[in-house]
Formats: sequence, C-alpha cells, structure tokens
Amino acid sequence: MKWKGRAGSRNVEDRRGRGVGGPVALLIVLLIAFLGGDPGAILGDGGGASTSEPYVASEREEELADFVSVVLADTEEVWAEVFAEEGMEYVEPTLVLFSGSVQSACGMAGSATGPFYCPADSKLYIDLSFYDELERQFNAPGDFAMAYVVAHEVGHHVQNLLGVLGDVQQARNQLSETEYNQLQVRLELQADYLSGVWAHHAQGMGYLEEGDLEEALTAASAVGDDTIQKRTRGYAVPESFTHGTSEQRKEWFYKGFRAGDLNSGNTFNAPEL
Repeated sequence: MKWKGRAGSRNVEDRRGRGVGGPVALLIVLLIAFLGGDPGAILGDGGGASTSEPYVASEREEELADFVSVVLADTEEVWAEVFAEEGMEYVEPTLVLFSGSVQSACGMAGSATGPFYCPADSKLYIDLSFYDELERQFNAPGDFAMAYVVAHEVGHHVQNLLGVLGDVQQARNQLSETEYNQLQVRLELQADYLSGVWAHHAQGMGYLEEGDLEEALTAASAVGDDTIQKRTRGYAVPESFTHGTSEQRKEWFYKGFRAGDLNSGNTFNAPEL
C-alpha cells in the first residue's frame, strides 16, 4: 500500500503507556466502581493510570502508529464521499491507540480483546501489538492486512451512523443466545463488506499495490470463527460463531470491494450467508 509521505488523520488519540498497571490495579478500579466511586479519579482523564516513566515506543511501533493514522485519514475521505452521494453527512470517529488496557465508554478492555469499536463514544481502540499477533499467530502479514483491520472497525462506525448497531442492540433481549450470535455474524460480515467498500475506493485513488487485495483476504480468512476455534480448541462450534467463517468473511469483503457502495451490503436480508 502506498502510504508513506501522505497525511495522517487529526482524529488520533494516543493513550499508550497510560493503561491500567496490571491485574492488581484493575481490581482496584473494579472495586471502586462497585462501591459507587469514580474509577476516573484514579484512571485520569485519558482513561488510564498515570505511570512514573514515559512510554517509549519502538521504531516499528511508531511506524505502525503513522500507518494506521494514514489509513484512518483514507477512510475519512472515502466515507465522506460515499455518504455525500447518499445525501448524508459523515461524522468522523476517533482512533485511540493504547497499550495493555484501556477504559472506553463501553467498559474496560485489555489487549487480548483485540481492536474494537465502541458506539457509546464513537471511538476505535487498537493496541498496535495486535499487528504482531496478526502476522505471527494468524499468518496474515502485510500492510494491507493491517489496513483491513482498521477499515473493519471503521465499518462498525458506519453501521453506528446508519443506525444498524442500535437496531442489533435493541434485539438482544428478544433473542436466544444462538439467535443473537447469528445476528452478530451478520453484523460483522456487513462490517467486512464495508471495509471492502473502502478498499474499492482506495484502489481508485491509486493507493493499492500488487498483492494488497490478497493480504486483506488472507487477514479476513485468518480471523474467521471456524479457523480460530479449530486452532485454539481443535474443532469448531458453529452455533457459537459471532463473526462468521473464514469463507464468509472473505466473500463479504470481496463483495464490498467489487460493489464500492452501500446498497449491496445488507447482510441482514441475505437468505444465505
């Protein structure tokens, strides 16, 4: 992906080095919240406990921080254009970089959670160490594989702006766990579709290089529920899937890549996924 030398987004909040300091600190925060106190009093304005030593990032991590900022800027450009074509206004999200753990409006999360989007504060949260995991554990190397992850979380933001996330959340108490899992799969596959829409426009802008699409498809496949479950437990349990199979994730990303618009990505009406 041609990204070096291009401007990054202004909507990046760097909280690295300000995460809760280990399990003891986390228990203290939870205890204070349980007793009716304000966890923010010890977490500070940035959502993490202050540390006595400044956070020092490696050269690779700083390059990754620059990279995700550029990708975020690309998504802002693309979605502003797509929304305008539909007579809507795109509201840009904020990307929060964290290390270890982070407090969001959706609760506290650790690095093991992976990148996530919180609709309550319209922010994407990413611990950059995930990209090492993506490369080594998921065997999905390459800068466009990393770009796919950012674009997927931005896809959730698009869903939030369109009211899709709210509709799914409202349905939660009306469905069984298995039924809600199936709804979650459709939600995640739509976010994959939307990340493909972004990739379609990035290609039109001349940002993509040979092999980039394959990197994104590899990443989408690597984070399929069936692939992850087979790797971690030796077998897959389809009724517990919440993100879709590897083939489904690749399929819907590629559908978005080919279509390049909002109109062909209604996974909720698709008879078969």
